[in-house]
Amino acid sequence: MADHRAQDKLAFLLSLVPYLVDHDRVSVAEVAAHFGVPQSQIRDAVRLIGVSGIPGETAQYQHGDLFDINWDDFELNDQIVLTNRVAIDDSPRFSAREAAALIAGLQYLSALPEHADRAAVASLMAKLSRGASAVPSSLTVEATATDGTLALIRESVSTGVQIEFCYRSAQGEAQSRRVDPLRIESFDADWYLRGWDHLRQGVRTFRLDRISEPVITTEPITFRAQDVTLPETLFEGSPEDLLVTIDVVPSAAPLLADYIPAGAVTTEIGGLFRTTIRVSHYHGLKRLLASMSGMATVVEPAEARTAVAEWAAAGAARYR
Repeated sequence: MADHRAQDKLAFLLSLVPYLVDHDRVSVAEVAAHFGVPQSQIRDAVRLIGVSGIPGETAQYQHGDLFDINWDDFELNDQIVLTNRVAIDDSPRFSAREAAALIAGLQYLSALPEHADRAAVASLMAKLSRGASAVPSSLTVEATATDGTLALIRESVSTGVQIEFCYRSAQGEAQSRRVDPLRIESFDADWYLRGWDHLRQGVRTFRLDRISEPVITTEPITFRAQDVTLPETLFEGSPEDLLVTIDVVPSAAPLLADYIPAGAVTTEIGGLFRTTIRVSHYHGLKRLLASMSGMATVVEPAEARTAVAEWAAAGAARYR
């Protein structure tokens, strides 16, 4: 009978220790409810864990070879906090810098609507902090002008209502839009909202820095991300798009993959790739070529060459 009791106690401890490791701070009452045992049994087990461990290199139980607990918190507040873990911590750990970088990335992701379950993200950040080889540096993600819009989009998703805003197109036209937010994506340095546009009755892409006066409506969301098949590419063509022929260095050609229409012919001329790209307006073409300085040249039509040349000349004139 004694052997069975010892085996049961060992099995319980083997289950309890990983549970405590996985929780940064937990009350005795919570642990007892989780395992379905009396609170007194949890307290006895915690005291036993406090004198358990493995012998280190000296083959003796030194302080670092034993589990340690915040005894003041345990005795005064009935809270269990492991301050030193042994044996199960032999697996490789993130360095403090690696953990800090991951935590900063998670902070940024928690702002996006498709990651609206921020409790899970917060739990993962806490685990990264505890599991690092040293205390991670305190990092925060710099706020941007679009953070307010992101916050409203996140609220729209979490509350299940549509968002309405004024959208200024690249041509400078402003129009009111009412949208079911589906996904936030980045392209180069810009952020875009992909959503179901109730005005156009279809999926549309909106650049966040062109959104103004966003407000949460009282209309329930009609479509969520799992209800709509989003195109693989961020930008979809339309019959009004302009076709432009360009020469581009081979190493930069992959950067234009989203702009090259299906069936476009690419030829090699003088060590450069000549291909056709699709743009919605010449203003977008100017921005695209500015990001590929020295790597791409407009061949035709003449209107496109003129628009880009005049824009580049105006920019250069500001330095005189």
